[in-house]
Amino acid sequence: MSPAERARPTLVQWAEYAALRVIATTLRPFGWRAASAVGAFVGGLGWWPFRIRADRVERAIRACFPEFDDARVRRTARDSYRGLGRVTIESIVLSRQPREEVLKAFVEPVGYEALEQAFAQGKGVVLVAGHLGNWELSAAYMTARGLPIDAIAMHMANPLSDDFFRRTRERFGTRVIFDDEAVRKIPRAFKEGRGVGFLSDQGAKGLASTFVPFFGRPARTPRGAAVFALRGDLPIVFLAAIRQPDLRYQVHFEAVPLVRTGEKEHDVDATVLAYTQVLERYVRRFPEQYFWQHRRWRRQPEGTPPELREP
Repeated sequence: MSPAERARPTLVQWAEYAALRVIATTLRPFGWRAASAVGAFVGGLGWWPFRIRADRVERAIRACFPEFDDARVRRTARDSYRGLGRVTIESIVLSRQPREEVLKAFVEPVGYEALEQAFAQGKGVVLVAGHLGNWELSAAYMTARGLPIDAIAMHMANPLSDDFFRRTRERFGTRVIFDDEAVRKIPRAFKEGRGVGFLSDQGAKGLASTFVPFFGRPARTPRGAAVFALRGDLPIVFLAAIRQPDLRYQVHFEAVPLVRTGEKEHDVDATVLAYTQVLERYVRRFPEQYFWQHRRWRRQPEGTPPELREP
């Protein structure tokens, strides 16, 4: 979408933006826990009664977890929809709260020393995450702890909502790098010693990607994180903000080793596979917190056997 087109919101987009602001304003006084409950309710409606992509979601879960019985598949799908609602509403409300309130929403992290060691190298950090737990609040948590974080984002179709979420993300100092300016701004961020967050599990059209197995099926996976890490000899840290039973989050950090054999393309693909395998391991532990609604295997290489195609 051109800048001129983005400058002229439609009436529908104004209505969507107005609804977004009403939600943010109405729920903010009640705190993030209330917002989370509202989000779970609204998200759950997508699974039942509206059944938005529900059959596809259940097929994907069943294919990845053949050991699940029908009840477990349905429960995982329902919780995934509720989790998506939580992510949306929590991010609107919690990211606009004081720094102390953000930190109260998190318990002690796991593996934080991996993140500290990566930043201690002073040459920037490649942060890799997937659509698991609350990926939106991960950056808010790190910046609330005083770390310099940039987040890569794609423009939304609605320019008003796009600006709203950009301001929300930047409130604590998280700088947003949109995909159309990434080539220019990401190297600069690394030179400044900042951490740059890449979502690694959604291969968009036109985005440099490679095919690696995800739950045994070839999945188009962005390779930018691996390319920048290998080019600049930068540390990679995987992270996931996992929701706890009390609705707070625990962020897990894990260093991902670079693969270096001297063969550039092989090393990029192998590094992409390495952080995809870490993500899969966490999804296996917390399947109900994964974003099954997006079509992870939508784009596959020609000649993919029928049994390995998109469920």
